[in-house]
Amino acid sequence: MDKFYIEGRNKLKGEIQVSGAKNAALPIISAALLAESKSTLLDIPDLRDVRNLAAILEKMGAKVDFTDNKMEIDPSSVNNHATDPELARKLRASYYLLGVMLAKKGRARTSLPGGCNIGNRPIDLHLKGFKALGAEVNIEHGHVEVEAENLRGGQIYLDYPSVGATVNIMLAASMADGKTIIENAAREPEIIDLANYLTVMGANIKGAGTDIIKIEGVDKLKGQEHRIIPDRIEAGTFIIAGAMAGEDVYVKNVLVEHIKPLLAKLTEMGVELEEDISGVRISAADELKSVDIKTLPYPGFPTDLQAQMMVMLTQADEPGVVTETVWEDRFAHIDELARMGAKIKLDGHTALVHPSELQGAEVEATDLRAGAALIIAGLAAEGLTVVNEISHVERGYENIVDKLQGIGAVIQREPVSKVTTA
Repeated sequence: MDKFYIEGRNKLKGEIQVSGAKNAALPIISAALLAESKSTLLDIPDLRDVRNLAAILEKMGAKVDFTDNKMEIDPSSVNNHATDPELARKLRASYYLLGVMLAKKGRARTSLPGGCNIGNRPIDLHLKGFKALGAEVNIEHGHVEVEAENLRGGQIYLDYPSVGATVNIMLAASMADGKTIIENAAREPEIIDLANYLTVMGANIKGAGTDIIKIEGVDKLKGQEHRIIPDRIEAGTFIIAGAMAGEDVYVKNVLVEHIKPLLAKLTEMGVELEEDISGVRISAADELKSVDIKTLPYPGFPTDLQAQMMVMLTQADEPGVVTETVWEDRFAHIDELARMGAKIKLDGHTALVHPSELQGAEVEATDLRAGAALIIAGLAAEGLTVVNEISHVERGYENIVDKLQGIGAVIQREPVSKVTTA
């Protein structure tokens, strides 16, 4: 029942550090089980999803040590092909263990995964890929089981460039017999990071980052040390916060090439940005110009920054249009922003965002990125904002309160009983 309490209209100034990418860490942690020896993973963000995945690995027999953003995983004693049902239902990334254990043990079982409720997210493309590699698939009573006596390479065309399906097929194919070709593959930086890790382990993967990935299966993989890439969505969230409420904010540990669509839109809006090899410096514009946003798979504008940009558009000089093409139910934050005075009209997959004066209110984080957007709205609003259901936010942002306090935000995380509000 903890909540975030945010006092708005305080200028942000200083340096804020971006953590390792959650969406790179989770598949790479899963991939560590493919090896015969220990891996050491660096810059792993300390998040609820990461802790839950580590607990799943331990239940499967792996030895996991996680301290100071360093995770050591010894898979040599893994003796279970199935995930713990209760833990698996807590995070969507548990389905990566299907591809891993199919490759490692020839058999895998997990509960249908959980995660944020942002639309229909079936795993049919994952299962299509497994079948193309020779696996049999069975779904019953909320569980998925895949089995193959001998995984063999195959050619798979993804109807949609799904990150999850691309990852799962890469994991399974890395130790299958022969060559696998994934067409219309996802191109996200997290895919490249996984491919880099698998490659240093001994996998043979070409084309990651393009829409065609070729994988030549190998007999064994060896554990290695690997550093996770910075989280581009966390970076984007902090950059948007700085653009709305910042005086001089430096967002550190950013790979600028991963967030080019965002930086281009902010530049159009009149935000002053200074890029260097380590990060981005932001100064809020005196007046924000309106832009239109359309979410697309990478390298298009990321759906995971749509809610945050919608908040920013409420402060622009004219109405702007936000079109969501990736997830059908990713506009739940509109009702919550309306409680804060945002004037947003929704029509199907398109939202018309009017200039609005934001006022503090009690709101609910309906999902991870909606929660981040509400925090940004609270920083820019007049008065006190109270954000409920903060467990969603803490699934994807490490130490967000401490980080924001470090640049001047008046934000605290408190149990309901400790804080009284007017």
